[in-house]
Amino acid sequence: MRISKWIASICLVTISLSSRSQMAIDSIKFFSEDAPLELSISTDIRKLQGEKKLDVYQPANVNLKFADGKVISEDIRLCARGHFRRDYCTIPPIMLNFHNATSPQLSSLGKLKLVIGCGNSGEDEQLIFKEYLIYKIYNLLEEKSFRARLLRVNYVDTRGKMKPFSQHAFMIEDDDDMAARNNCIKKKQDLKISSENTDRLTMTKVAIFEYFISNTDWSVMGNHNIKLIFSKTNQNGYPYAVPYDFDHSGLVNADYAVPNEIIGTEKVTERVYRGYPRTMEELELAFDVFRKQKDNIYSLINNFTLLKDKTRKSMISYLDEFYKCINSQKQAKSVFIDNARME
Repeated sequence: MRISKWIASICLVTISLSSRSQMAIDSIKFFSEDAPLELSISTDIRKLQGEKKLDVYQPANVNLKFADGKVISEDIRLCARGHFRRDYCTIPPIMLNFHNATSPQLSSLGKLKLVIGCGNSGEDEQLIFKEYLIYKIYNLLEEKSFRARLLRVNYVDTRGKMKPFSQHAFMIEDDDDMAARNNCIKKKQDLKISSENTDRLTMTKVAIFEYFISNTDWSVMGNHNIKLIFSKTNQNGYPYAVPYDFDHSGLVNADYAVPNEIIGTEKVTERVYRGYPRTMEELELAFDVFRKQKDNIYSLINNFTLLKDKTRKSMISYLDEFYKCINSQKQAKSVFIDNARME
């Protein structure tokens, strides 16, 4: 009799664990789909705005509605992230922490960055759309890249100090999931590794991509807007560099983005190559990736109907300048070899 009860208990535990496992959403699939989702966030927004310290979490309720009508409502934690935009924007960038006992269905998402508009105007949304498309563009160029998921977010202040408002935003894939997809692992980001001690082919592509979108707001050695991931099968080998955070790029051209004083540019739309020298053969291998994906990149932009026609045309025109450069060996040599960084 005791044995029967023991077996029954084991079965109940197994069924319970299986049930919980089935409840959790698939985090990889979540970021492989493109249909926009609707997200409602209820929290103390004034407290979020006023928090100056890093990693100070506060409670929030999220209501996530999927394209098929499924709705998940759970309690999570969130915090303000970043530095510059905390003092400049209506609501700071947010880190959503789904890994809680109160959020079993969403816990598999881990900790996700929510990229939101600096203000709540239509122009702020256009900037969000452009940065979202930059992530999608890099997905076309490199598998070792962060995926993004577009959302329509409703913000509700639980203390009633701010009127509810809605705006598009997007989530960025958890870095552990991004690494796992590519048979890699993440290590502590306090490692001081120079860009020349990363996988050379990938680093060449990353540096060219940052030039492609005119972004100088990154550093491998400084662990700034670059994530390093290591192959599971060769953890002592050179890591792969994965870029993120592109809101200070010239392709986005946000009004709060300022040129890098050290580099000496007058505006963020002025392209500067911050990679180290490569041979023309190495450059051409990377250029070919951009050339092969050109039509797909332009289609991605032209078919994104949330962008204004003027914005689409401006983005295409700006990228045309890049393709003109790499299709001229003389111009490419000047930019990527003669004027490459030496230290």
